[in-house]
Amino acid sequence: MSEQTRNFSLCGHSGAGKTALSEAMLFNMGVVNRLGRIDDGTTTSDYDSAEIERQISLKVSLLNGQWQDHHLNIIDTPGYADFISEAKAALRVSDAMVTVVDSVTGIEIGTERTWNFAADYNLPRVLFINKMDRADADADQVLEMLQERFGRQVVPLQMAVNPGEGFNQIVDLVAMRAYAYQDGKATEGDIPDEVQSRAEELREQLVESIAETDEELMEKYFSEGELTTEDIVAGLRQAVLGREIFPVFFGDAYNNVGIDRLLDALVQYGPSPVEAAGLRFQDGEEQEVELEGTATAPLAALVFKTLAEQHVGELSLLRLFSGAIKPGDEVANSSKRTAERIGQIYHLNGNKRTEVASAEAGDIVALVKLKNTHTTDTLCAKGASLQLPGIAFPEPLIRVAIHAKEQGGEDRVSTGIAQLHEEDPSFIMKYDGEVRQTILLTQGELHLETIVSRLKGRFGVEIEMEVPRIPYRETIRGNADAQYRHKKQSGGRGQFGEVFIRIAPKGRGEGFKFLNEVVGGNIPSNFIPAVEKGVVETLSEGPVAGYQVIDVAVTVYDGKHHPVDSDEVSFKLAGSHAFKDAFIKAKPVLLEPIYQLEITVPEEFMGDVMGDLSSRRGRISGMDADGHFQVIHAEAPLAEIDRYATLLRSMTQGKGFHAQRFDRYEEVPGDIMAKVIENSQKNKGKEAA
Repeated sequence: MSEQTRNFSLCGHSGAGKTALSEAMLFNMGVVNRLGRIDDGTTTSDYDSAEIERQISLKVSLLNGQWQDHHLNIIDTPGYADFISEAKAALRVSDAMVTVVDSVTGIEIGTERTWNFAADYNLPRVLFINKMDRADADADQVLEMLQERFGRQVVPLQMAVNPGEGFNQIVDLVAMRAYAYQDGKATEGDIPDEVQSRAEELREQLVESIAETDEELMEKYFSEGELTTEDIVAGLRQAVLGREIFPVFFGDAYNNVGIDRLLDALVQYGPSPVEAAGLRFQDGEEQEVELEGTATAPLAALVFKTLAEQHVGELSLLRLFSGAIKPGDEVANSSKRTAERIGQIYHLNGNKRTEVASAEAGDIVALVKLKNTHTTDTLCAKGASLQLPGIAFPEPLIRVAIHAKEQGGEDRVSTGIAQLHEEDPSFIMKYDGEVRQTILLTQGELHLETIVSRLKGRFGVEIEMEVPRIPYRETIRGNADAQYRHKKQSGGRGQFGEVFIRIAPKGRGEGFKFLNEVVGGNIPSNFIPAVEKGVVETLSEGPVAGYQVIDVAVTVYDGKHHPVDSDEVSFKLAGSHAFKDAFIKAKPVLLEPIYQLEITVPEEFMGDVMGDLSSRRGRISGMDADGHFQVIHAEAPLAEIDRYATLLRSMTQGKGFHAQRFDRYEEVPGDIMAKVIENSQKNKGKEAA
């Protein structure tokens, strides 16, 4: 039953302990009989050889188990910045998020980003302050940081009794009972005298916070001075679902302290799939749609991840928002407008599969051997056309040019990359005809490394990388006239065509315009299109440095023809040469792509980052404070921000990140323009050789 299911993702910064928490949850649910360790490469979640080697999660891992007669679907997500898109995909199909926070470092950039993703999806959020056994753990300071950043809705439901080395005691502020842990097992008891008054103070704050979210509870609290436990539990659940309270829990996942209490809370206060935020959305025509999260409703399911597993093939990870499926069912892929037949259905725990007879609303399962269904596709009832909102992945930040190491290997590279892209749409590969290179765009350096490694490991293809060329543009600042006569006589019929043209600059973004002002038939009208064709073909490889020409107006106003020797080829060549001559005389300039940057860094790195931006011809347009972070709004030329994500991470000790997007083209300064032209001529010489 959907009401007995809970779907949540574990998110947060890299190293906060998400995978250790997922392992402790599985242990408590009896899915595993011993706690796997990241150092030993024995966790259920991080089973990939690259994850074991690097000791970090590189992709989402789907886990499940039973707790208090409820089925829990848990998605462990990577915290490393290069793989943040995996967390975004996981949150798209989750009903709540557990934000895992380190007890010493508190809020980090990964905490912020995933919190914002969850807010975009309107998800209830729970905070778990982990690693409370660290010698320098500071529960109060981290709690204060969370409240300062995420608001007064951040309310502790527990109190850590003895933070630091040997941490093993928690007070439940709802039940007002203490829990002491020994080897992961809790013993319930009275609250120790030395923390009784502090616990009462925190409970009063909790009750007030709950009462503030409901008028009836507020009136009862004011008139009676207290709320019953039943009132607190019911009010708290509604406040969590309404995102009016973000409850905080404390624990130590590595030593399995407090994990059972967190699981209890997720069952008690977390949303069921019937209450999921994902059931309500706007369709392509901005009409409000509300799905019914039940098995009897029409099918609506979203593929949020595609995995390639040895001996199995492709696994499609699927969240059913409504309806049900079983093997043999025919369904529609409304994203691709194709039909699919459902094969085997599995529950996953890492790479361990358990076949199930069917799946229904609220389930998160893996399907095998779907013909043409990939990440972000919607499956719906046969004959229906419903499309669920997809997943908007962050813009890639690293840009490299690639080619096959072996001659003739380009097709295998394309095939391999295409298959990897179906599994991971957060990177892009495209052939850029302007710079004549195949460009691979990824979320970061490690993301790039994993793609290259998978290409080699799975497809036996090696690639070489180089710095991608910049797609400069050429244009003019002045007006000019030019005349060119094309004449060729080599026995028999010759070639002849003469044109007079003038060129003028157009406004940025106005494009190319061709005008015919020839009068008196000096160029017969049937040859005018040939003149235009000659000019247009030259636009793709400009006269200055071989880059695309933009924003010019060309007018042909006179010419000469020969009644026998003139033909289309003659006028095409004359038009091309006349254009080149005029262009060089019309104060030509190079334009370069300018990117908008939004750089988020802790305040202590502001000076370094701003100084570095200035050295990259960057311009800062503004700054905003965002909690403990500063957001710098800037712009810089693409030529100066090659692999900027890597540089920023190095400058900020991994605590900064940025987003970038193309904005416009702008003139290249004269000294840099001279270097670009010189390099272009050298490259032409190499290609000719």
